[in-house]
Amino acid sequence: MSNSSIHPTSIIEAGAKIGDRVNIGPFCHIGAEAVIGNDVSILSHAVIIGATTLGDGSKVYPNAILGGDPQNTKHKGGHTTLTIGRNCTIREGVTMHRGTDSSRGYTTVGDNCMFLAYSHVAHDCDIGDNVTFSNNVMIGGHVTVGNNVIIGGGAALHQFVRVGHHAFIGGLAAVAKDVVPYGMAIGNHAYLAGLNIVGMKRSGMARPEIHNLRHAVRMLFDRSKPVYKRAEDVRLEFSQSPAVIDLIDFILADTKRHYCTPPLGSGIETSDSDDNS
Repeated sequence: MSNSSIHPTSIIEAGAKIGDRVNIGPFCHIGAEAVIGNDVSILSHAVIIGATTLGDGSKVYPNAILGGDPQNTKHKGGHTTLTIGRNCTIREGVTMHRGTDSSRGYTTVGDNCMFLAYSHVAHDCDIGDNVTFSNNVMIGGHVTVGNNVIIGGGAALHQFVRVGHHAFIGGLAAVAKDVVPYGMAIGNHAYLAGLNIVGMKRSGMARPEIHNLRHAVRMLFDRSKPVYKRAEDVRLEFSQSPAVIDLIDFILADTKRHYCTPPLGSGIETSDSDDNS
């Protein structure tokens, strides 16, 4: 605990591991099983309890509570964990819970994530890297969120939902079905409104791959036959496209939820206003 600063009003329980150059503000509570990485800043009135690991370079704002018991009646008090990656920003009032001893047993958050005020990560969730939760986002237990996903303010994700990487969830969306990689889901209940073209461009995806995904999605949801049957046609048509194969693998994977589709009677929007190709 070299060169760390801990305010005298904070409680650091015996057994807690505090890294180097850590700053802990007033009235914080760090539990006995907590592991705090290097160069972490924890502002006032934050609580980190249970077997919680907080990665290097992360910053926790006031009134955040990390590592609380899972809100699951099947949990019987067994040892479970919460692991948060490096360089995460956790704003005011954010809550994250440990896993459930009757299930996965651990909750994981990747690197470089941002959780805006009062967002919530439930038990047994798996959050990828570079994910943004806007204010008041709520996700239920066992949710999987891929890398580079953005979830708009007030959106809610049902338990066991999967969100593929580079997807975008609109504000106030109620997501009860899986969202495919690169998808853009909006509405209550959420439906697939198109592809997250902006997100793909920001991630550096090549233009030919974006075009492949556009054509593949049109084929998948043309309603001439069930999507899972169309998926095999798409796999054959775009067998040289890693992005399309990734999308098809997501569609065909075992899951507890169906996936979001376009509304009946409407096509799927796969273009964006600033693309002239």
